[in-house]
Amino acid sequence: MAGNPLVQSIVNNEKRDSRFGQFGAGGAYAGQAQYGQQAYGQPGYGQAQYGQQAYGQPGYGQTQYGQTPYGQPSTEQLNQMYNSPSASPMQTGQLTINDVIVKTALNLGLVVLGALAGWFIPALMFLGFIGALVLGLTNSFKRKVSPVLVMGYSLFEGFLLGGFSMMMESLYPGIVSQAVLGTLIVFATVLVLFRSGKVRATPKATKIFMVAMISYLIFCLANLGLALFTGTNMRTMEVAGFPLGLIIGLLAIVMASYSLVLDFTNVSEAVRYGAPERESWRLAFGLIVTLVWLYIEILRILSIIRAMSDD
Repeated sequence: MAGNPLVQSIVNNEKRDSRFGQFGAGGAYAGQAQYGQQAYGQPGYGQAQYGQQAYGQPGYGQTQYGQTPYGQPSTEQLNQMYNSPSASPMQTGQLTINDVIVKTALNLGLVVLGALAGWFIPALMFLGFIGALVLGLTNSFKRKVSPVLVMGYSLFEGFLLGGFSMMMESLYPGIVSQAVLGTLIVFATVLVLFRSGKVRATPKATKIFMVAMISYLIFCLANLGLALFTGTNMRTMEVAGFPLGLIIGLLAIVMASYSLVLDFTNVSEAVRYGAPERESWRLAFGLIVTLVWLYIEILRILSIIRAMSDD
């Protein structure tokens, strides 16, 4: 019987089935793989042993004795990721207050540089007026801010301020330093009030501001037209014994101060909502426009007051 191949095959099958039944199907000592092994711990062809391919060779995307697959972080790397601090706004490319301060300081430096050139070359004032007007409108309506155009605006605005300031200084010595000081005082006061929460931009106040701005723009255009064609300056007209320019100038300073509040609000909201760092150029542009406007209005009021005192 032992030499009968059929009987021998049946006996071998029964022995294999008895081994398979130990510890339950799929258990240890089973004829199935455990940790990627075949029965009795022998590695099989094409099967993994602790993350290895056949004959112990490591395969792509498989682990070998606790190693992680390619492209997947290890347990230690995951712990470091979870325990590491959150990425800073600078690392994520988000806007920060420092970004706005740096860009504003840079553009203020360009304004001062252009003003020095305009002071010694007054003819640059006309070039500055045209350049600042064109670039100001372009930057205002351009969807993607351009740092070059913003810096170009600041330089042209400096040409305009330099020539205008030189003319005023020649008429009223010392008036430019007074206007600069007045601008800094208003700027610092509004900033402190805004940071303390005592001044805030509201929808109602903003609507009033927009109506006042449109009215002021119409007045400026009408006054410019009259000055060019008739030589009449409505700012010199008197209302209740006071020059109209003085009344309009005081209202303009109030509007410019509220414009600063809007600028500060835009900066704080842009930082809060994680605007991209590139937007710091747009915010700096808005601050430069407001500061230049505030300086010109203070310079005009001081000139009117000096003229009244001379009379």
